[in-house]
Amino acid sequence: MEFVLNELCDLENILALPGLQEMTPDLVGAVLEEAGKVASDVLAPLNRQGDIQGARFIDGTVVTPDGWKNAYLNFIEGGWNSITFSEDYGGQNLPYLVATAVQEMWHASNMAFGLCPMLTQSAVEALFLHGSEELKKTYLAKMVSGEWTGTMNLTEPQAGSDLSAVSTRAEPEGDHYRLHGQKIYITYGDHDLTENIIHMVLARTPDAPDGVKGISLFLVPKFLIKQDGSIGERNDVRCVSIEHKLGIHGSPTCVLSYGDNEGAIGYLVGEENRGLAHMFVMMNLARHAVGVEGLGIAERAYQQAVIYAKERIQGRPAGVKSGDRISIIHHADVRRMLMSMKCEVEAMRAMVYLWASAFDQSARHPDRTERQWQQQMVELLTPIVKGWCTETGNKIAYLGVQVHGGMGFIEETGAAQHMRDARITTIYEGTTGIQAGDLVGRKLLRDGGAAANLMTAKMREIEPSVQSLPEFQKVYSKALDDLAQATGWLLQVGTTNPQLPAAASFSYLELWGVAVGGWLMARSALAAQAKLTQSHAEADFYSAKIKTASYYAAHVLPTTAALRHRIIDGSDEVMALAVEDF
Repeated sequence: MEFVLNELCDLENILALPGLQEMTPDLVGAVLEEAGKVASDVLAPLNRQGDIQGARFIDGTVVTPDGWKNAYLNFIEGGWNSITFSEDYGGQNLPYLVATAVQEMWHASNMAFGLCPMLTQSAVEALFLHGSEELKKTYLAKMVSGEWTGTMNLTEPQAGSDLSAVSTRAEPEGDHYRLHGQKIYITYGDHDLTENIIHMVLARTPDAPDGVKGISLFLVPKFLIKQDGSIGERNDVRCVSIEHKLGIHGSPTCVLSYGDNEGAIGYLVGEENRGLAHMFVMMNLARHAVGVEGLGIAERAYQQAVIYAKERIQGRPAGVKSGDRISIIHHADVRRMLMSMKCEVEAMRAMVYLWASAFDQSARHPDRTERQWQQQMVELLTPIVKGWCTETGNKIAYLGVQVHGGMGFIEETGAAQHMRDARITTIYEGTTGIQAGDLVGRKLLRDGGAAANLMTAKMREIEPSVQSLPEFQKVYSKALDDLAQATGWLLQVGTTNPQLPAAASFSYLELWGVAVGGWLMARSALAAQAKLTQSHAEADFYSAKIKTASYYAAHVLPTTAALRHRIIDGSDEVMALAVEDF
């Protein structure tokens, strides 16, 4: 983690940005060390318990798994909920780059637990940016500390991912609104960890236009707040059931009903009919955070697979018929799986940290042009981070089961839980298909490829240096050519046939993920190579970095050619069959 922070994301310059000068690299190291202790000693031991016991719905109340309450109390008392937020509301004002590294630990140790503070963070950001001063004064400090949690309420039974079909009503009444409707798939929509839960809800006012232009954002507390700031009466919102899921059993996924009686009291956040734009603050942060989940669960699956492969004794080396049996990590196919897991975990980590670094600079860099460029990178990378890192995380969790062999199929080893938990990451906060559509439609075609071409040019800057890396020598420039050709083709056909970009979008997202991963792994190898020119106590670490990056170059980066072919020469076939032929 520190290698990526320092060598790829230039932590020192991030800490020099306006408003962050009180942070030092030593302090960052201390934060990561303490976060690692919480993850290892508090959260990881509860991961299996949460999977087995799960959240329960008892007499209309959601009960979290045993140990969750104490862990959450430990979490907020340690100040972990507040690390990125403004000091004006009790936050610690750490850079998002550092918070991302900490967040990786939460999701690696106990993803079902980590979902709760993740969504609170998104709700805080939306309220901070768009809420009135009165709302911020009433709610932000408690949400920043974690004493109260936050949720996102978008989806409805009839709407799914189509937010234009949202039908929850918000009727004005004095200084507030009364909400009526039902929301589904609400993560931590109800629980017993805190005394209040603050819902961010999309709904329509009576005169709102149809479609997404008629959606507003409302803050709806589980319990109303009195004038003195204390907890008041229960609001007219309740959990009517929780879902029975494939994974993340410890995280309650709720169906919430608003206004079964007189109507749930809610307060407008931002401008009326601009709720979706305001909610996108939450959604983009959450999409990045889900990419971090993909990384975290992959790292956990990889660690467990390595430990098992070193301990499991089975078979003899290839070509040897007698003598002692060996641990399976010495077998070539197991080594292939572990190398695949390791190199792609490292590429994912570099990518999600890069996004966070760009996010910090887009908000704080003193140069306006640099802020604009970093914001372009954030916007372009968001669907890639969310889509590619979760798809890759699923693949790595799958390989983790495979490394365990038959024991991976047995729940007691825990390998299967990682695979089950990972599965949701490609679905919520917008499926991979939605991310791919966003990448092609909003991030490519809308600006005529400006951001994509700038990013590709940025990746080409290291082409001369890459000549010192034998494996990258052969494939790096070719991968960027594949990306450029696919981008050019999409820009060409996007003006004449909208079906073709849609059909190509998933492969295009994957192509971007592989190429950006290759760029970051090449930079990783170059940084390690530079360290090895010095006399260094950690020479083995840097040598391993180069070998891992070389594996990525040899086994992952060449797939850009196949992806380019699928995009340019295979998109017509996606829609070739008539519906009746299925």
